[in-house]
Amino acid sequence: MNYVRIWDMPTRLFHWALAISFCGLFMTGKTGGDAMEWHFLLGYTMASLLLFRIVWGLFGGRWSRFSSFLYRPRAILAYVRGRAPAEHSIGHNPLGAQSVFAILCLLLAQVATGLFSEDKGEVFGPLSMFASQASVRLVTAYHKNVGQRLLLGLVLLHLAAIALHYFWKKDNLVKPMLVGDKLLPGDVAPSRDNGASRAAGAILLAACAGAVAWIVRLGA
Repeated sequence: MNYVRIWDMPTRLFHWALAISFCGLFMTGKTGGDAMEWHFLLGYTMASLLLFRIVWGLFGGRWSRFSSFLYRPRAILAYVRGRAPAEHSIGHNPLGAQSVFAILCLLLAQVATGLFSEDKGEVFGPLSMFASQASVRLVTAYHKNVGQRLLLGLVLLHLAAIALHYFWKKDNLVKPMLVGDKLLPGDVAPSRDNGASRAAGAILLAACAGAVAWIVRLGA
């Protein structure tokens, strides 16, 4: 048994920053009023994080790349039946991977619709001027109702799965996402996580934030 670096620092920081942003967005969205200023700022933050994760999913550490947790239906079924090979539980397992992709897609949809939505006819998304009133009403309905409920349900399911792994399978999924390392048997290739990759992650995040700021300014 050896400790292996599974989650690189940029991935870990992304994960916790995304969780904090989600909680903040949920609370400010429910509060409304003056809190909507924070709601939009947190939305831009989440957009930057999601854009970062898409690119990092192509070039980041080994176990953070999408290619490491793209599973065929046969592999997902084998995992459900308890017949999956051990390597399918190193990073994101087949079921967890589906949850990750679903949450990322729904968050992208939520952020995108937020850019075009409005709040009680008083606060408007920065890109709402580029859409018709009917379209704004449509995306606002999705943003405030459908998307929010789907996301909340998936997040609760995600937390339930973490609890299930901890109490039933005796597998702590939270600790590796905090420290980066996971105790594994055999010889497992670690994720790249050095000064150069961390600097690359910081530069990429800054570039993504700049891209989001440019999009927001289109409606200024």
